[in-house]
Amino acid sequence: MIGGRFAGGAARVRNPINRAPSPLLAVGLPWLAIMLAAMASFSPIIASAPVLPPLSFMMLLGWRMLRPTLLPVWAGLPLGAWDDLFSGQPFGSGIVLFSGAMLAMEAIDARFLWRGFAQDWLAGAALLAAYLLLSAGFAGLAAGYPLPMTIGPQLLLAVVLFPPVTRIVAVIDRLRLLPLKRI
Repeated sequence: MIGGRFAGGAARVRNPINRAPSPLLAVGLPWLAIMLAAMASFSPIIASAPVLPPLSFMMLLGWRMLRPTLLPVWAGLPLGAWDDLFSGQPFGSGIVLFSGAMLAMEAIDARFLWRGFAQDWLAGAALLAAYLLLSAGFAGLAAGYPLPMTIGPQLLLAVVLFPPVTRIVAVIDRLRLLPLKRI
């Protein structure tokens, strides 16, 4: 169609044929998203009790539930260490908790081959509750006194925000799979 709707449009629209996702984005974007979420603790929110949910842990769970084979089981070790650097928790607590969550998700995947929204949300809520309780316990051990159980609002906010975080993970996954590399 000359002079019509398709005259100059072919130059602006990329042909998806003969293209594949960028290997760097396909492999690195999940890791980068989780690492950037760990840095959210640098926000200028000042509170006397923990309020901000563990976003990096939520992103890890979201990626693990959306694409079970994308992150290897050992990914909990480096991602937990990165989270320990920014979360203020005693070093090693994130390593143990992220690795334990990856192992727990392996067990859940082996037990329940097909899951729906309710099962994913229930599994995510249980893992988030365990993560927050154990991280409060690790922080209490490091401080030398038991911390009060003030993680209720943080847990409630984490459970409520888990579906939007998984939606963000799904959007990032679509970006990760854009056909950018020419074959």
